[in-house]
Amino acid sequence: NLFPQYTALENITLACDLIAREREDYRRQKAAILAENRERGMALLAKVGLADKAGNYPCQLSGGQQQRVAIARALALSPKVLCFDEPTSALDPELTVEVLSVIRDLAAERMTMVVVTHEMSFARDISDEVLFMDSGVVALSGSPETVFGQSGNERLEAFLGHLHGER
Repeated sequence: NLFPQYTALENITLACDLIAREREDYRRQKAAILAENRERGMALLAKVGLADKAGNYPCQLSGGQQQRVAIARALALSPKVLCFDEPTSALDPELTVEVLSVIRDLAAERMTMVVVTHEMSFARDISDEVLFMDSGVVALSGSPETVFGQSGNERLEAFLGHLHGER
């Protein structure tokens, strides 16, 4: 969730600004440091296709836009790994496409991500490795080709069939 009292840009730069306060040169370089954080925040908003929404508050953004700002906020701290837990839940199909597009772009940049999703075709397309879990236990793992190919795993087959309306 985004902080409702902050704009999209402020949501992205907040953590970087707070961390910067710990720098030895913060008092002398405050304006430059904050300007640098703002510039990085704007670049990240552009990366997720929302540069024009920098001054908007979360209540002025769609669910998909909020999700993309949250992704930019996570990227602001240059993480080694990004974790997503159902990043498209509660989004309509159009907004889902927007969010998945950003994640797809990150995958193309070789960002390491752990994505929990029911979007099976998306998982197949962007993953290097897939884990299929059943009742909290890894039931099957491997390359997308292995997992989604001729797996022979009855639970996976039933799950995929259920997603495609087969019973």
